[in-house]
Amino acid sequence: MPYVTVGQENSAAIDLYYEDLGAGQPIVLIHGFPLNGHSWEKQVLVLLNAGYRVITYDRRGFGASSHPSLGYDYDTFAADLNTLMTKLDLHDAVLVGFSMGTGEVTRYLGKYDSERVQKAVLMAPVPPFLLKTDDNPEGVDQSVFDGIMNAIVKDRPAYFSDFFREFFNVDVLLGERISNYAIQASWNVAAGASAKGTLDCVPSWLTDFRDDLPRIDVPTLIIHGDADRILPLESTAARLPKLIKNSQLEIITGGPHAINWTHADQVNPLLLDFLQQE
Repeated sequence: MPYVTVGQENSAAIDLYYEDLGAGQPIVLIHGFPLNGHSWEKQVLVLLNAGYRVITYDRRGFGASSHPSLGYDYDTFAADLNTLMTKLDLHDAVLVGFSMGTGEVTRYLGKYDSERVQKAVLMAPVPPFLLKTDDNPEGVDQSVFDGIMNAIVKDRPAYFSDFFREFFNVDVLLGERISNYAIQASWNVAAGASAKGTLDCVPSWLTDFRDDLPRIDVPTLIIHGDADRILPLESTAARLPKLIKNSQLEIITGGPHAINWTHADQVNPLLLDFLQQE
C-alpha cells in the first residue's frame, strides 16, 4: 500500500494513504467528510476508462491514513496535498474536490498557485465562507456548528446515522438513487475515522476562503445540487461565479449533497466534458 509522509507526531510518522491508477493526464480526487478516497468509486471507473491517470488519497484522520491528534485545518490539509503533488511530481493536473475536499483545492491554489494544475472542479463546495458574520450575512449561524460538535462528542456513531440521512436525502432518494447498503458502507468508513479528527474538522469548515478564491487562475467547474441539505446552494456554490475568474456553475436538479454518488449519471458527463475542453 503506497503512503506519503506529511509530518510527525511524537514517535509516529503521519502518513497519507493514496492510490495512483492508470495513465494519462493526472486527476486528483479529494474526498469529503467523513469518508475516504473510495467514495469516488463512481468517478474513478469512468475516468480510467476515459484514459486518465486517477489519484485518490485519504485525508489525515480518515480511511487508511494516519490518525494524528493535530493538523485538522486547511493550511495543513493544503500542505498535505502539496506534499503529495510534489512526491508524485504531478503537472497539468486537475484537482477535483467534493465538499470538504473543495477547501483543499481552494486553499492549495490560493497558497501554492497553479504551476502544477491545469483545471479545478469544486463539487458541493464549502467556499466561500460558511459562518454568518456581519460581512457575510449569507452564512450559517455559529450555533449550528456548535450543535454538530456537541452531537459528535455525545455519540459519534449516532451523529453519523443522522448525518448520512441528510447527506443522501434518504427520505426522497432511498431505493431510487441510494441503497441501504451504500449508506451502511459510508457509515462504516465514518465510524472508523479518528474521533479527534472528526471533531476537529468541524471548525475547519468555518475557514474564510474569500481571499483564496480570486487567486484561482485556472478554468474551474462548480457543480452543486439544488436540494443539498448539508451545504445549501445559496450559501456556497451560487456565490462562487462572481469570486472565481473563468468559472462555470452547473446545478443538479434534485441533487442532494452526495451528488457524486446519487447523481453520478449527471455529474460524470459534466466532469468529462469539462476535462476535454481546450
